[in-house]
Amino acid sequence: MTKHTITPPAAPILGETYVCACGEDLPNRMSAEVHAAETGQCSVCLGSAEEPVAPGFVPELTRACTACAGTGRRREQVVWQLAHAEAEQLITVGVVRDVVAGFDGPFHLSEVADVVRAGLGLQAGRLPVGPRVRDLLLRLQASGEITMLSAPDELLAGTDVVLYRDPQWQRARTLGT
Repeated sequence: MTKHTITPPAAPILGETYVCACGEDLPNRMSAEVHAAETGQCSVCLGSAEEPVAPGFVPELTRACTACAGTGRRREQVVWQLAHAEAEQLITVGVVRDVVAGFDGPFHLSEVADVVRAGLGLQAGRLPVGPRVRDLLLRLQASGEITMLSAPDELLAGTDVVLYRDPQWQRARTLGT
């Protein structure tokens, strides 16, 4: 069985290629992604099972690939992509807005995600409820409907890249009351 380990260029300079352990030279990122998919590897992490936390900011800081659940395999990547697409269909901004309306004071991401999961009758781990709810809460924040109350839990690259573990928000109209 041929081993396929795709290695990116050490310092991406024009003309450098990706290389696979099977001997195939891959002239660019797109060809590396296609080769990864053809060989059953995740096309995001190229089979490494790791991705940078903040690409371009802190290259040495990595985490398990979120596209393939840290497996490096294509099958898991496709399953996660389908789960994310299903979550987008089920968990809409209206659903999250209705849940947020039920909170009188501050609320955490995890609290909203738990209410959404229970309201839709979803088992834990069936769909990526937390990430979808987070994205919609950020959209509500951007539109001015809610305000984040949390300070970052960790600074990854100064104040440019920050990490929130379970951020807290409050409805904007309740801030003055």
